[in-house]
Amino acid sequence: MRMPFVSKRHYRFRMCRHNNTNENMDVESGICQGNGDSGPSELGVKIPEGMLKREQDRLEDVERKKEVKKSQSVTEEKSGFFTATFGSERAAIEKLLAGCSGATDRVLATKTLEEVTTKTQQLQKFLNDSIVFLPQYELRQAQVALQKLQNSLTEKRDEILPKKKFAFRSRAANTPKVDPPVADPASPVTPKDSGRIKVDGAISPPEQCGFSHFESQVLTKTAEEIKQQDVLLTHLTNCKVRLLGSPSTVHIKHVQNCEIFSGPVSSSVFVDHCTGSTLSFPCQQLRTHHTTDTQVYLHVTSRAIIEDCQRVCFAPFAWSYPGLDLDFKVSGLDRERNNWNQVDDFNWLAIGTQSPNWCVIPEAERRTEWDS
Repeated sequence: MRMPFVSKRHYRFRMCRHNNTNENMDVESGICQGNGDSGPSELGVKIPEGMLKREQDRLEDVERKKEVKKSQSVTEEKSGFFTATFGSERAAIEKLLAGCSGATDRVLATKTLEEVTTKTQQLQKFLNDSIVFLPQYELRQAQVALQKLQNSLTEKRDEILPKKKFAFRSRAANTPKVDPPVADPASPVTPKDSGRIKVDGAISPPEQCGFSHFESQVLTKTAEEIKQQDVLLTHLTNCKVRLLGSPSTVHIKHVQNCEIFSGPVSSSVFVDHCTGSTLSFPCQQLRTHHTTDTQVYLHVTSRAIIEDCQRVCFAPFAWSYPGLDLDFKVSGLDRERNNWNQVDDFNWLAIGTQSPNWCVIPEAERRTEWDS
């Protein structure tokens, strides 16, 4: 009569139980051993290594699946916390902005807008810190929502605190027309002239701080002229700009082949349509759009942001001038915190993979000589 098939492993365990009910199988060695008083089993049968390895691989696979499940659970928990917190903070900012509509108290409205600006910057930092675990779709949705908030803030600021518009004064009938003097391209703009901005052939009122529509000029602002104001630099070509002071914000737009160096900026620097230039400044936040072939020597206390940019390179801020230490104190920036190489590319959301749109300037190629 044919005997029923019994696997070796089943046979060995049966033999262990038959010889001694207190014996067990040593998983590592594959040998039946006793754990009672009767001593080791006389069977001494060894399990094949291949069988042990398969069992070990199975156990490791189970542990890996447990870890993956645990990790997914933690990520979902973090993502849920981000969604709830981001939504509540966003709603609070929108409520503050809505309260500004129709405000008659200019001082109160200004204070509210400052609070909104601070909360928006904090929300941006919260988003930047959460990028590592957010799904791409949720990250993009948050970026879009934050951009809408910033646009609403800008519109509300323009509505409540409009800038004074410049209008040409009518000439008296007997006043002779005098052509404006032609600037010498080789000579720097003096402090007296630098308070005015040339716009489409005219001179803007002195309230506006910055420079516009210049070519091949050396343009300088002193700390006394800046005094924590917003600085606008626009439509500049082949110019050298030096801001020797602490601006509140700096806007750089439509700039080509320029050198723009600034002292510590209390809040944000906005760069848009900049090509073939070298920029250097400390700031709290940097946002760069539509910029190509540009080097940025940066000190930033949050994280730099680029969007629609190509070949933008970064290195730590290295420019210096007399009074820089005092301007750092005026700006309130933390000199010990510099995230110059922490750049978020809104067009490159692949986590863990370097964006091809920006890079770090190799130390051997970084600028070492600076003129003030």
